[in-house]
Amino acid sequence: MRPWAGSWRWITLVLLAWGTLLFYIGGHLVRDSEHPERSSRELSKILAKLERLKQQNEDLRRMAESLRIPDGQAEAGSLAAGRLRSLEDQLTRAKQKIHSFQKLTGDGPGPTQEELRRRVENGVKEFWYFVRSEVKKLANAEISERLKYADTLLQDLGHQERSIMTDLYYLSQADGVGEWRTKEAKDVSDLVQNRITYLQNPPDCSKARKLVCNINKGCGYGCQLHHVVYCFMIAYGTQRTLILESHNWRYAPGGWETVFLPVSNTCTDRSGATTGHWSGEAHDKDVQVVELPIVDSLHPRPPYLPLAIPEDLAPRLHRLHGDPSVWWVSQFVKYLVRPQTWLEKEIQQTTAKLGFKHPIIGVHVRRTDKVGTEAAFHPIEEYMLHVEEQFQNLARRVHIDKKRVYLATDDPSLLQEAKTKYPEYEFISDNSISWSAGLHNRYTENSLRGVILDIHFLSQTDFLVCTFSSQVCRVAYEIMQTLHPDASSFFYSLDDIYYFGGQNAHNQIAIYPHQPRDSEDIVLEPGDVIGVAGNHWDGYSKGINRKLGRTGLYPSYKVKEKIETVKYPTYPEADKLLSSQKK
Repeated sequence: MRPWAGSWRWITLVLLAWGTLLFYIGGHLVRDSEHPERSSRELSKILAKLERLKQQNEDLRRMAESLRIPDGQAEAGSLAAGRLRSLEDQLTRAKQKIHSFQKLTGDGPGPTQEELRRRVENGVKEFWYFVRSEVKKLANAEISERLKYADTLLQDLGHQERSIMTDLYYLSQADGVGEWRTKEAKDVSDLVQNRITYLQNPPDCSKARKLVCNINKGCGYGCQLHHVVYCFMIAYGTQRTLILESHNWRYAPGGWETVFLPVSNTCTDRSGATTGHWSGEAHDKDVQVVELPIVDSLHPRPPYLPLAIPEDLAPRLHRLHGDPSVWWVSQFVKYLVRPQTWLEKEIQQTTAKLGFKHPIIGVHVRRTDKVGTEAAFHPIEEYMLHVEEQFQNLARRVHIDKKRVYLATDDPSLLQEAKTKYPEYEFISDNSISWSAGLHNRYTENSLRGVILDIHFLSQTDFLVCTFSSQVCRVAYEIMQTLHPDASSFFYSLDDIYYFGGQNAHNQIAIYPHQPRDSEDIVLEPGDVIGVAGNHWDGYSKGINRKLGRTGLYPSYKVKEKIETVKYPTYPEADKLLSSQKK
């Protein structure tokens, strides 16, 4: 058996070297796809490497054939034969990858991508032809028939819109792009999580620069979590270890660490040689321990506040995610809400108890303290309209055995109302959580358990219908970003667009001109910066043209997001550690 063992080791070494080279070339292609001029210069080199890889593939295949062990050998021979079959399978898959890379470099987009692109293009044209024709018919219809005709028109438009969106979904997954997106999302998230872990675990706590954040801001759980996220982002930007003061937390007197994992394993002591209150990054450079106020009282304001993203990650995030600002916030939420063992077990048990499974859409209805102050009252019918629409979208891609809805609310009477009005749906909810969310029970450990479970299950759903005026809804949406490569479009808000309390200005850039059609519209010229006030969810947004100083409405499709980038620290030492761990 020794000749076989030696050959096997040789094949394994060659295969490893060959796989490493293939991984390098694949990564090189992905990184350079946004720079055609650079890619074209490298194309001949890449194709030459691919040809060498093909030759090695053939050599290994012939060697494997020569080492094939006949049936009926001893156990050792059977084991070797199993290893050989595994090798042959790997070679087959690798050959397929080479063919795929050849298509990407030499032959342009794959056939599936082009087929779907043409289908979407044709679908949009046909959509316009249909709308133009039907609106004319509607204008000429008898007044008594217009309402009925309008309802039919909306149904037909919905069918066409869902067809186009389905094609776009498959286009986003075509020819290996879906697999790339999944891998890239994991790689960038691992990078950020590793940098945070490095920052939070200094080798010598007594010498570490620290930022102290007290969790007990006078608001609810979602608001307090966002307060800690804000502290964490400034700690990350100023290269200070976050010290979270949570003793006598209103929700859990034992502190944050009784519910979630500690934010540091090596440094939880706030002591230091010098201490001071925040007075600006430059002014505080010689102060070891800095105490941070709530964002409302922050002065001067550092550049690290949302909705800015790190400059070094911006090219990757722009390519990967539909809302890079939300993705960046979500990484700090991800680190903070890692559950303690008891909470993880509680989540698992509740999942089984409720029968939570996919497909499922999440609905969050906030009533009590929000209605009439921060938000308007929205009946359950408004939510369910968008729930049904999303199930019709999902039905084009997956089998819908039941239309499940996870209902989270602070109104205990809403569950029965929903079941009565919508018997064709299965509502999954825990009414004890609704009772614990009431104002008289708000700041208790039972209430904390309830809101954590609600946020967890909302984030796990396939789509979220809620009001972004609610912190709970926004936290669920943020966590959702950590569970998918890009979940930026997996929501419908009945009121606000996404925002982060205390954020810097949210701006957009005009990409098409717009001439007002009435006194409510504002002028747009390409390049104009628009300060966003909100989206009316009717095709129009509201904002201020910063060049003209005028506020009004404008078509939402005529602008794009202006994502601010900031020179955050890049933590090269942490990146080196991550690279060494992967080797």
